[in-house]
Amino acid sequence: MGGPARERASFGEAAEAAEFVRMLDRFERGEISSDAFRAFRLTRGIYGQRQDGVQMVRAKIPQGVLSAAQLRVLADVSERWSRGFGHLTTRQNLQFHFVRTADVAPMMEAINACGLTTREACSHAVRNVTACPYAGVCPGEAFDVTTYGEQITRFFLRGPLGSGLPRKFKIGLSGCADDCAQGAINDIGIVAKVEGGKRGFRITAGGGLSTLPRAGGALAEFLPAGDLIPACEAVVRVFAAEGNRRNLHKARLKWAIERLGWDRFAALWREAFATARATRDNLPPPLGVEETEPRRERPAPLATIPPAGPFARWRATNVRAQRQPGQFAATAWLRLGDVSGRQLRTAADLALRFGEGSVRTTNQQNLVFRWIREGDLPALWRRLDEAGLGAPDAASVADVVSCPGAETCRIAVTTSRGLAQLLGDTLRAAGAASGSGASTDIKVSGCPNGCGQHHVAAIGLQGGVRRLGDRLVPQYLLTIGGGIDEQGARFGRLVAKIPARRVPEAVERLLALYDAQRRPGQTPRDFFGRLPVETARARLADLAEMTERSARPEDFIDLGASVAFEVVTLDGECAA
Repeated sequence: MGGPARERASFGEAAEAAEFVRMLDRFERGEISSDAFRAFRLTRGIYGQRQDGVQMVRAKIPQGVLSAAQLRVLADVSERWSRGFGHLTTRQNLQFHFVRTADVAPMMEAINACGLTTREACSHAVRNVTACPYAGVCPGEAFDVTTYGEQITRFFLRGPLGSGLPRKFKIGLSGCADDCAQGAINDIGIVAKVEGGKRGFRITAGGGLSTLPRAGGALAEFLPAGDLIPACEAVVRVFAAEGNRRNLHKARLKWAIERLGWDRFAALWREAFATARATRDNLPPPLGVEETEPRRERPAPLATIPPAGPFARWRATNVRAQRQPGQFAATAWLRLGDVSGRQLRTAADLALRFGEGSVRTTNQQNLVFRWIREGDLPALWRRLDEAGLGAPDAASVADVVSCPGAETCRIAVTTSRGLAQLLGDTLRAAGAASGSGASTDIKVSGCPNGCGQHHVAAIGLQGGVRRLGDRLVPQYLLTIGGGIDEQGARFGRLVAKIPARRVPEAVERLLALYDAQRRPGQTPRDFFGRLPVETARARLADLAEMTERSARPEDFIDLGASVAFEVVTLDGECAA
């Protein structure tokens, strides 16, 4: 065993499954309205799909930490009540689609029994509190933020401020200024700092994407660690009081700040913060610090693999050294963020055999195994590869992030997963993942809401539609230059509107432009952030142009579909 993850107390509540059954029964008898049942259902993490009679069930994974036992339960859940696999989201959750309404309660019961919860995973609530998947092992971190994230989770979960807010509310914690947890685009962003030998945090507020991309503004450059909960509570209290409850399209915290102005918002926060600090009995008990040394020696490595070939490629792209000498973190790449029941069980076995007994989910829709000895890496890779999890190039240009899109989402315009798969396959086949632009990140969203986080990608793609005569063509708004780093969040600039089936060629042209014009040492993020829009637009102009005469029959069929493209959007429950 490596450095073990501390055994966490349960986030689940056994009575919630029975409560769901009672409310469903009341709804079916006509005792409560469909709106009332929907509000109840969403707060419990049960989200309607575009298909009738089935639901999406979202399991919250606080700070992305999943024990081996939880992995096995989620494997059973996926096979018994869903499609045999789950989908990892950009907020480190695991969600399951096509769950029959009658199966929701037993599914919730299983999830709660293993220590996880669906509570407040959807709706106008404090959503899953995310954290960097390398927290505790990152060489550049100030300190491990995991337990602080857990404190925040427990403070809000099922509490008076945990739900019933004007809109959803997101919190992310990072251990260093790189902001791997993307706090800059969260309602509260938290970055660890040490000053004068004391722990603290830089706190930002008001970040978000969708139709008003905003980077969070700094509320405190250094907040003592002991004040973290009151500081978060104060932001949520101001939001609860000032958020727009009449227009859900302008209800996020960033809109309240836009209306109030930063100075007024900050003054309200300081007042609420002073009140919250004075109420010390509201604070949860302190949590133990995670262990950072191996618990015991593990057996000798099971196998050795020559330092060449597939293993070498995987090690070069998917493995990074921990700050603890001789220990490594390895990423298992999940195609489109999907992970099967068999793969979840394999992950459980490998976490126990080679790691700390748990894995971490990432906001790039992958799994990370930590505390791997160097000599165990070949055997770990072999087992991952046998399970279809050993592909190289994680977090490369071919590792395309995507929201679920119109496959299941009620408000999506395009099948973003179809494009993501085509892009990934095309770029891998072209060898782009091993080229100079390999670190270019590509993110795809099926609508403006931005669940695929396309706004903060070096190359971002947002689903849309164009009309040619009496027919519709799926297309994507292509943006460049987005990203998050120690300077905060930058949002992509619109370059062109590209028909869906031409997007791979458009991306390849942009990567070729990077190869041809980049300065020595210039990253793709920096290059595309500085590239004039006019230059990129000129390079893609012929791809953006389409007439009825130049269009091919397949242009009128969305990627992953077999029938003519049409826009079918339903009432979106993400704003319900």
